[in-house]
Amino acid sequence: MNEVADAEEKFLAQLKRRTSLIVQSNNMAQVIEELIKDNETDHDIHAFCAAFRRHTPAEIRKMIADARTTLKISEHMSRGQMRATPYRWTPPEQIPMREFLYGKHLIREYVSATIAPGGLGKSSLIIAEMLSTVSGRALLGVTSEQLRVWYFNLEDPAVETTRRIQATAKYFKLTENDIGDRLFINHGRERPLVIAKTEGRDTVICAPVVDALIAEIKARGIDVVIVDPFISSHKVPENDNNAIDMVVKEWGKVADQGNCAVELVHHVRKGEQEVTVQSARGGVALTDGCRSVRVLNRMTEAEAKNAGVDQHRSYFSAYADKANLTKPADKRDWFKLVSVDLDNNPLNRLSGNPFGDLKGDDIGVATRWEWPDPLDGITGGDFERAAAAIKKGQWRANSQAKDWVGLPVAKTLGLSLAVKQERAKVAGLIKIWLASGALAEVERQDERRKVKKSIEVASDDD
Repeated sequence: MNEVADAEEKFLAQLKRRTSLIVQSNNMAQVIEELIKDNETDHDIHAFCAAFRRHTPAEIRKMIADARTTLKISEHMSRGQMRATPYRWTPPEQIPMREFLYGKHLIREYVSATIAPGGLGKSSLIIAEMLSTVSGRALLGVTSEQLRVWYFNLEDPAVETTRRIQATAKYFKLTENDIGDRLFINHGRERPLVIAKTEGRDTVICAPVVDALIAEIKARGIDVVIVDPFISSHKVPENDNNAIDMVVKEWGKVADQGNCAVELVHHVRKGEQEVTVQSARGGVALTDGCRSVRVLNRMTEAEAKNAGVDQHRSYFSAYADKANLTKPADKRDWFKLVSVDLDNNPLNRLSGNPFGDLKGDDIGVATRWEWPDPLDGITGGDFERAAAAIKKGQWRANSQAKDWVGLPVAKTLGLSLAVKQERAKVAGLIKIWLASGALAEVERQDERRKVKKSIEVASDDD
């Protein structure tokens, strides 16, 4: 028992001395060297030093690297010993805040995932978000600092990625200066990125690849790494949860040691209707190992009718179906794919071109789209006028009926039921007024004594 007490007293004295070295003498380098000699990992050393807020994370990482070079003690050597690490009490106000890089989805030192069916527009969304973070412009309504992004497209040829990037930049009027030296692109067709593979019955981490990846992330100061698609970053059975768990944890290591956010783009199982986090292909270890998982869904025909839009396949939504580090999402973000002409038809550059302007490649670009709010531009006085019109007749609840209640509402508000957006607005207003109790659904007999559902203005007694 005395040995335990002595060890605890020694630890507290050492902690007090090291705290004094940092706070009073500003000698963090000495403390880092001592921690390395005590076989602490880079992660634990960084966490301890960062709590004092005397240096930036980048400065701390450099001090650790310099100390290891001087002492000739690698982190691998430090991890050769296994011992229990005592918990260090940290006042709450000294704990570094989580660093959200883009909305609540991309988080420094964590792995996030985007799950979506093929052909929906996920790559277009990823590229628009990527250019938003690189440029520091809120292209999709989300503000971020200018970040350094490394994008691995492991599926398409390089020229296709170039088309999508330039089409997105053209739509949002970005210039070369907006991108600067902050964007890095690699393609799997030129050089695969495989961090794990199966050898016999074993799953093996490709350590040289991971180490080289982390080294380059550190050297370039990368903030965000995007892997599209995740399945191409490994060669293990995707239904093997143990193997996928190892792969995701290795990406977590990249995020941790590279001090960056990692985004994994993943497909869903075939035949999925509404996509949820459970729709992801393969083992659940992928989504279990990510701290933020969002799902993308195409707009349904019913939703298009409610919104009053055509071509529902051009619209899709994003929903945070798993957010371990934030409160659950209470709404979806909506996006619309718009077509951008790259104007790259070579015939247009011919002297005396007899064909006129010919279209080049049409590229889909993801843009932010807001779900229409029926109450936009509507006042209390508008309801009073609509209510007065409803009171003058008997109106059906069925929107297909010739005496639908939407008729007097539309006429009063100067809206046309022949226009999809305006018809949807009328239907939305009736739904809102019913939910609020301003209108009431009742059963009335029609002229043939059949009971039908009607809409009336609620009385003061209701």
